[in-house]
Amino acid sequence: MADEEPLLPPDEDSAPAPPPPPPPTSSWRIGAAFWILGLCNNLPYVVMLSAARDLLEPRPGEERRNRSRYDCDPVGTGAVLLADVVPGLVVKLLLPLVGPYLPIRIRVVAVALCLWGSVSAVAAAKGTLSGLGGVALGSAGAGLGEVTFLTLASSYPSFGLSHWSSGTGAAGVGGALGFWGLRAWLPLPHSLLPFLALPPMMLLSFFFLLGPAPPPRPDPPLPHPDEGGGAREEKWGVAKAAFCQGAPLALVYFAEYFVNQGLMELLYFPSSPLPHSAQYRTLQLLYQAGVFASRSSLRCLRLRRLWGLAVTQVLLASFLLAAVAVNHLLPGLGVAAALALGEGLVGGGAYGNAFSNLGEQVPLPQQPLAIAVVTLGAEVAIAAAGGAGLGAHAAFCGRE
Repeated sequence: MADEEPLLPPDEDSAPAPPPPPPPTSSWRIGAAFWILGLCNNLPYVVMLSAARDLLEPRPGEERRNRSRYDCDPVGTGAVLLADVVPGLVVKLLLPLVGPYLPIRIRVVAVALCLWGSVSAVAAAKGTLSGLGGVALGSAGAGLGEVTFLTLASSYPSFGLSHWSSGTGAAGVGGALGFWGLRAWLPLPHSLLPFLALPPMMLLSFFFLLGPAPPPRPDPPLPHPDEGGGAREEKWGVAKAAFCQGAPLALVYFAEYFVNQGLMELLYFPSSPLPHSAQYRTLQLLYQAGVFASRSSLRCLRLRRLWGLAVTQVLLASFLLAAVAVNHLLPGLGVAAALALGEGLVGGGAYGNAFSNLGEQVPLPQQPLAIAVVTLGAEVAIAAAGGAGLGAHAAFCGRE
């Protein structure tokens, strides 16, 4: 007995140590994989929005565009936005019901097939309606992919989410720039064909580059029946975090998508050497460049409160709405381009900071639910912006 070590009192701070960080090689693989996944998931979505004016070009036998000062197509670009958002919103509503029965590998394959089918269908479309159907297929795939990969990223170190955010930003500027360059030399169907390489890249990244998730952090012990108040406080904390990040993000998204798919098509500068469709693509490109810059600077600029960004975006949208209503309020395409760049900086910053804040404020077991709620709110806001964009098209183009 004398040789036995004395029993030490239990240390209150002796909680299980968090899992060690992955080695450098694993860190590189995780970051690269999530960057590619974000790129491949969002790039077709961006291409369809950048191509909205081209997709809605009247075909032979369809109603021609009017020759007002807005140079309106028969259908507003808000229709492309709705086709690019509503199916994804429906998928996100149904996913909590069927998601537990779908292994993640099956989900990823389904995402890749939807994206491949979308690009193929739009490239082969013979009319506006069939083209919008192809856009809708891609929306369903992108919606499934966003929830799947965001939830998956929560199982990895925080830089996984940071690289996903950067990849989605790169998808914006890459898709807009790629389509802008291809469309300058090729007709619409051929300018879409290079994007068929994205679904195979997604599958290779997920199945061969992304390693297994590190072991999860141990869950906290279940509360004692007498400690139900603590559980209620935790649920309230999750709801509060989802609202504090989701509400301003939804407002930012409504304002920026109303601008992009409701007002940008109406900002026509006849004195510019660029035709109207090229002006639209240029504004989309600069907007996406701003998104990429702000999402990629997430580690350098962290914002805990997002309402300032929301107010800024609403004011910018209000000014551009006035610019559409009042002729010559904007002196030229250059000023509109600068505003589009600023709009992208605000939108990208709101997106990246919202999900990073959720990762810090919400316990790991509740993060998938919080992420789903915030992304669902953002999709509803974007769909509302599409409807508002169609209303703006009808109001300004119908009065000419």
